[in-house]
Amino acid sequence: MGDTGPCGPCSEIHYDRIGNRDASALVNADDPDVIEIWNIVFIQYNRDEKGLSTLPDQHIDTGMGLERLVSLLQDKSSNYDIDTFQAIFKEIEKHSKVGSYTGLVLDDDKTLKDTAYRAVADHARTLAFAIADGVVPSNEGRGYVLRRILRRAARYGQQILKADPGFFLKIIPSVIDTFGDYYPELVKEKATILEIINEEEVAFSTMLDRGIAYFSDLEDDMNKAGSKSIGGDKAFYLYDTLGFPIDLTEQMAEEAGFNVDTKGFVNQMEEQKQRSRDARNAAKSGGNTRLELIAEQTAWLANNSIATTDDESKYDLDLELTSTLTAIYSEDGFLEAGTKAVPGDNVGLVLDRSAFYAEAGGQEADIGTIEVGTAKFKVLDVQVYGGYLLHSGIIEDGEIEVGASTTCKVDYVRRRDITPNHSMTHVLNGALRQVLGDGVDQRGSLCNEEKLRFDFSYKKALSTKQLRAVEELCQTSISNSMEVSSKSMPLKDAQELAGVRAVFGEVYPDPVRVVSIGTDTSVEFCGGTHITNTADAEAFVLVEETAVAKGVRRISAVTKSLAKKAIEEGAAFETKVAEADALSAETDGLDKIAGGLRKELDSGYMSAVLKADLRARIEAIQKKGVEARKRALAQRVDKVLNVVKEQLSAAVEEGATSLVLNVDIGADSKASQKIMKAAQTIAPNMAFMGLSEEEQGSGGKLMAFALVPEALVESGLKSDEWVRATLEICGGRGGGKPASAQGQAPQCDDVDAVIAASKKFVSEKTTASV
Repeated sequence: MGDTGPCGPCSEIHYDRIGNRDASALVNADDPDVIEIWNIVFIQYNRDEKGLSTLPDQHIDTGMGLERLVSLLQDKSSNYDIDTFQAIFKEIEKHSKVGSYTGLVLDDDKTLKDTAYRAVADHARTLAFAIADGVVPSNEGRGYVLRRILRRAARYGQQILKADPGFFLKIIPSVIDTFGDYYPELVKEKATILEIINEEEVAFSTMLDRGIAYFSDLEDDMNKAGSKSIGGDKAFYLYDTLGFPIDLTEQMAEEAGFNVDTKGFVNQMEEQKQRSRDARNAAKSGGNTRLELIAEQTAWLANNSIATTDDESKYDLDLELTSTLTAIYSEDGFLEAGTKAVPGDNVGLVLDRSAFYAEAGGQEADIGTIEVGTAKFKVLDVQVYGGYLLHSGIIEDGEIEVGASTTCKVDYVRRRDITPNHSMTHVLNGALRQVLGDGVDQRGSLCNEEKLRFDFSYKKALSTKQLRAVEELCQTSISNSMEVSSKSMPLKDAQELAGVRAVFGEVYPDPVRVVSIGTDTSVEFCGGTHITNTADAEAFVLVEETAVAKGVRRISAVTKSLAKKAIEEGAAFETKVAEADALSAETDGLDKIAGGLRKELDSGYMSAVLKADLRARIEAIQKKGVEARKRALAQRVDKVLNVVKEQLSAAVEEGATSLVLNVDIGADSKASQKIMKAAQTIAPNMAFMGLSEEEQGSGGKLMAFALVPEALVESGLKSDEWVRATLEICGGRGGGKPASAQGQAPQCDDVDAVIAASKKFVSEKTTASV
């Protein structure tokens, strides 16, 4: 086991490949011929910096190395020489540019080629099996383990085996072909496995190249400086910016003969995490240190004959439960008998029984107060540790000590807003399976007084049609007033219930509580608090659907008053859209009216289904307005072009060498090209400058475009300089060539001043102007 944490006596079975000798001295000595194939650890202690303490719950941790056993049966000296690896190695060889696998290990594998073969093959298997089981790469938990494994394999393949980017995906089919007959889920989920690995590998490919280049430069710098330790800040940069897990950096460092300042890395990592924790826990703990009970504290409670908390009353409402204060926990440990906690103290109270719900199953903890005689304790958070409820908060008034009688006063107003959200996550779970199929599995949830949030496995965004179907099913369950019931039953019996759902990876107690909604809407294992009838949720609105990880989607929804508010706001906004839709296409600024509605819609609080529908309607209105404006502009451009042609002809007759015009073509670049073409045709020897406001008199964007004939360019007048000088007065910019240039200013309040500046510049460069 590790240096700290749960531990205990261990019994092991080791096998000597050579035999007929006393190999006891070679046990656990890293001798390749004496290998451990089975062990049993009797977990009964917790080890920390103070030593060993007895765990309140004890168990056995046992396991056998299957591949080690197979290597003995097949008489192979290494796990990687057994038959199941050979097809995978052959596939890797197709992409390796450094040769085939030769089985070298440790110091004999000087180029790390064979190490890379083994790592890539092993990681390919791990990823294929894990993804088939529903795990997807992410930034936390088991998902991050997968992401680290894939990135480690990609690095080994590209840097050591010189394989091309994307090679790892091509290895996976050999894994599925090798194991698919015995593990049919690999074949069934093949498309998903390949899709997820491809996305991950492509996403890491660019960062991998940058990371290898960064490490190579770092290696050169360290060799020049004679340094052997990679700083924690450098390792953290590789992790935080370039996506290199610390174990990957350590592996690369070891290969280069360096070590990593892991303490420095951990410090930087902890600082980042602490910033996140501080923000996350500020509301729960009132800005104070969050109190937690680990194995040492729960063992202390058990050793002092303090019973676990009876929290059966958490399912009741409007109850003022009396109980006894059995322990007070502070940042410095448990308070001794007779020691009092005083106003302002940040402590955790352990009671013999409690009406408070401890955070679990995605449902946030209750808050409220605990009265201890005349003293008042504000409960900010409730967590359960080994059966002990820790009520964390601040003493607001009076003094408290162990043994005192207490009264639990839960904030039931808040609880009544949480329970419908929890019940409706169950309804939502069933609705998603009905619409998307039985392949949908829960991946997480959150229920508080403001909303419900449900994470589930699905590979792509839901269509508006699917979202509408899910929302309508949830709303129908409320209007049908379905009964919500619960009962406790043996886990084995509960698991055999028709249609029962449980969260993957969750450990359930025995007996387990089963919550049923309606006759067949939902049956789930759940220890949370619920309403008694779906009608109590009053209303349901699905407000958001988004992605949270590869293959995992998230739906957020609201009930009761917040849902009614969303419905009302949606109806009001729908009226606005209908009014805009009724406007004539020729309505001045219709496209801008639609654009304003679009921005308002994006920040609006309403059903995501309605929002999608309204967005499509607004886009149609905007399109109608844009097309009408284009038609009007085309007609205007034709008129403007005729006027410009007349002005050009008049200037030619007058013998002018330059002409500056304010032309009303908006910001239409194609129209400016038509005008420039006319100028080249009618007045090929004249310098021409056209200016156009996006909207006449708006003070907004101003466009400028210029032409200068070759003769005038040679005499010193250049288009690019002319445009820049013209726009400089209003903060604009321009560029181009001496003969042709263009530019624009983001805003212009005085076009006449710009025209005057343009004429002044050109007059200084030519002998005549108009």
